Amino acid sequence: MAKVPSAVVAASGLVGGYGVARWTRQRPLGGVVLAAAGVAAARQWRQQAGGVAAGALSAAYVAAFAGSHPLAKKVGAWPAVFGVAGAVALASWAVADRRD
Repeated sequence: MAKVPSAVVAASGLVGGYGVARWTRQRPLGGVVLAAAGVAAARQWRQQAGGVAAGALSAAYVAAFAGSHPLAKKVGAWPAVFGVAGAVALASWAVADRRD
């Protein structure tokens, strides 16, 4: 079975978390999706690139989530979410996935 790249897991968590929160109108449910994908990505990051890299990428994931809120006020919600998801995916690929 093919492994899903951590970049895809992380980006899906950010986009999916927002989508679930928006469509269900249940922000905590979106948070569950965001957290579950974040934990899954962090496990992959640690396995692929080590603890320091996993910590840095996890911090980037949380910062992307937090940063999407003020960014959304300037560019709109979906563009902000896709922008930060893309940034996290790129960082994840560069630090962890590129090695595979």
